[in-house]
Amino acid sequence: MSVQTNRSESLEESEVFHILGNDRRRAIVQLLAAESGQVDVSDIASEIAADESDTTPVPNNLYKSVYVSLQQTHLPQLQEDAVIEYDSDAKTIQPGPNYDDVLQYIDGHGSGRSVVLQLHLALCVLGLAVIALAGLGIPVLSSIDPVLSSVLVFLAVAASSLYRLLS
Repeated sequence: MSVQTNRSESLEESEVFHILGNDRRRAIVQLLAAESGQVDVSDIASEIAADESDTTPVPNNLYKSVYVSLQQTHLPQLQEDAVIEYDSDAKTIQPGPNYDDVLQYIDGHGSGRSVVLQLHLALCVLGLAVIALAGLGIPVLSSIDPVLSSVLVFLAVAASSLYRLLS
């Protein structure tokens, strides 16, 4: 078994965008997410070729072209960036140390970011509701200063953002 990962440091955002800028590399990351474990390179080549093909069954020359490009270009690139661990003897791949750094940029997989955005939205809506209801003279809320509640909402959003940035 010859599994090799050449990189130990995290990826820069520009490197992630370069990786995901190619349809086949993006497909590899997505297929690994769907399978959640070790995947055969031939299965990945079949899936990518099927996506790129206009006909069924997939022409053998397209499958071979995809398989060769994975072997010669895309898998070595992803392995070098530690996005995958590639076993060249068994012809399998699995997520590498930097896999999650890349996966979070793919639609539907950035759950950490979406939770923070949902929290910020909820805080802003709550703050606006309190300000609006206070302005309408609702008994308990009319005693709340709208400027103070606005400042508190902005502080809560800022604190949440700062916590996310530092963690």
